[in-house]
Amino acid sequence: MNTGTKPIPSTKGLLTTVGYQLGTSPCVYALEGSVAVAGKVVQWLRDNMKMISKPSEIESLALAVPDNGGCYFVPAFSGLYAPYWRSDARGIICGLTGYVTREHLARASLEAVAFQVMDVVHAMQEEAGIELSSLRVDGGMIENNLLMQIQADLLDSKVVRPVVSETTALGAAFAAGVAVGVWKDTEELVKTWHVAKVWRSEMHEDARAKLTSEWKKAIDRTLNWAD
Repeated sequence: MNTGTKPIPSTKGLLTTVGYQLGTSPCVYALEGSVAVAGKVVQWLRDNMKMISKPSEIESLALAVPDNGGCYFVPAFSGLYAPYWRSDARGIICGLTGYVTREHLARASLEAVAFQVMDVVHAMQEEAGIELSSLRVDGGMIENNLLMQIQADLLDSKVVRPVVSETTALGAAFAAGVAVGVWKDTEELVKTWHVAKVWRSEMHEDARAKLTSEWKKAIDRTLNWAD
């Protein structure tokens, strides 16, 4: 979250960081929410659990069921990062019954990524005192359409996927381009950004509240595992 030209210490479990600086212009700061495990969840299901043979399979598995079957997965493999900062937390799968299948676990794994983003976004909203109108996403996991829909549902907000998914690399290229005169300023760069797809929430508020409440219960159960 861009905070302008002054670094602002967070009171909501976020990290104060440098956003960018172009030439001699003032440095722009940001508040960042670090999550330890996101895409690694899919890697863990493939390499450790042998549940899938390639990352793309998780979406088709998760689409085979309408919900998580009451199963929640908190992938706190190395503790919980923002906004909790609990090094004593460890990963947990809870809510298991005889009804739960690997398809439910696949869906719970995708939800775990979206829930962690939700926690960070909520912390940012509380910090800034504003409501999120849309979330622009990037990275490899944004190719998962179901994950994007889950994210929109949990945030009750638009999720926007750009044409170029690797935004970090694109930003570095833009900075270099501005420096050598390919683009004259950041205003010109704005015109190069294009939308590929937009997701909107399809979830009723009661369902969202129930999922969020149960996620918080699952988070509580990860705590005090490690010394």
